[in-house]
Amino acid sequence: MKQGASAGGPASRNGNFMKAMLLFVTVFLLVYGGMHLYFLLRLRSAFGIGSAATVVMALILAFLVVSPVLVTVLERRGHETAALVIAYTGYTWMGFMFITVSLFLFVDLLRAVLSPMGVHARFFAGYGATVLCLVLASGLSAWGCYEARNPQTTHITIETAKLPETYGGIRIVHLSDVHLGLVLREKRLARILELVKEARPDILVSTGDLVDGQMDAIAGSARLLGEFAPPLGKFAVMGNHEFYAGVSNAAEFHRLSGFRLLRGEVVVVADGVLAVAGVDDPAGRKLSPLNAPHSFRDTGEEEKLFEPVDDQVFRLLLKHQPTVSSAMPSPFDLQLSGHTHKGQIFPFTLVTGLVYRYSSGYHLLPGGGRLYVSRGAGTWGPAIRLMAPPEVVIIDLVKNGAS
Repeated sequence: MKQGASAGGPASRNGNFMKAMLLFVTVFLLVYGGMHLYFLLRLRSAFGIGSAATVVMALILAFLVVSPVLVTVLERRGHETAALVIAYTGYTWMGFMFITVSLFLFVDLLRAVLSPMGVHARFFAGYGATVLCLVLASGLSAWGCYEARNPQTTHITIETAKLPETYGGIRIVHLSDVHLGLVLREKRLARILELVKEARPDILVSTGDLVDGQMDAIAGSARLLGEFAPPLGKFAVMGNHEFYAGVSNAAEFHRLSGFRLLRGEVVVVADGVLAVAGVDDPAGRKLSPLNAPHSFRDTGEEEKLFEPVDDQVFRLLLKHQPTVSSAMPSPFDLQLSGHTHKGQIFPFTLVTGLVYRYSSGYHLLPGGGRLYVSRGAGTWGPAIRLMAPPEVVIIDLVKNGAS
């Protein structure tokens, strides 16, 4: 059916997507700029900074506010070195700013609580508290940089009656939110793959955001991923960042990396023991009608994927965002998701917990299914993780009573 330029056609959808992105950038700059204004006023009050120095600081901070947008523009125009320098500077500063402003707000809240109680609160507004916050934020940022570069493994065992008596078990390694791109390249990917290879999985899955933004600098990453071939294969789904990077480019990267993209389809592996299904992230619907069939409008549509699969086959669903079917019983035995990063930098952990019912970790669902939401193996924006360490998830499926 031809869509043309009708209200539901590609031009309209692309226009809507661009409007949404423009709105996102505008809101981001307003919020991020407001944080910098608060930061500047706080420093000026605490240290008695003069007018001339305030103007200089304001100009520097204004550049840092727009640096994420500038990185995107430079990268798309092929100025990789300049984009990389600004990215490392701007994104590291972004992480430091998030932590610093959070500490400033906590101190202000503490002062507001203590003042009515008659507690002397001058310290909280002055030089001492500001210096303490800056020192603490610097230390936490340094630790966050270290934590982001040292992923850990999370190991869970799932017992199921759906494995034959003669089957020894299936080991799944779950990657999510690696965000390969300008900042996260072969060196950090190699560390992630070390953990993957040490686990010796039967099957490797990626639940989206394997790539991030422009993909000109990650050909080496595809080669590294392509060198690893577990016996039951590698499967992946599209996250929102795959769509931002471009569907065709992202699909080609997955092909070169040895992943089979599951876009609204199911495959049966392991001699008919395991069915793996995957769906696109809903971001696909905002780009063009071509992508819409692969990103379902509601979780109920996912049930149809498993209709051809025998009930005695273990059903694994790969889905980027941790939204789950409310069907009773669950249409899957295990859903693997990511997207949240568990907030990546505290206190954003609290925010993801408000947005998503299941924001990280392992969950038993009311319908009888199971869900694991990965914190992700990489980083988006700041190469910093605080109280949300990156992870490679190892899942052992075993016969009931065999663990």
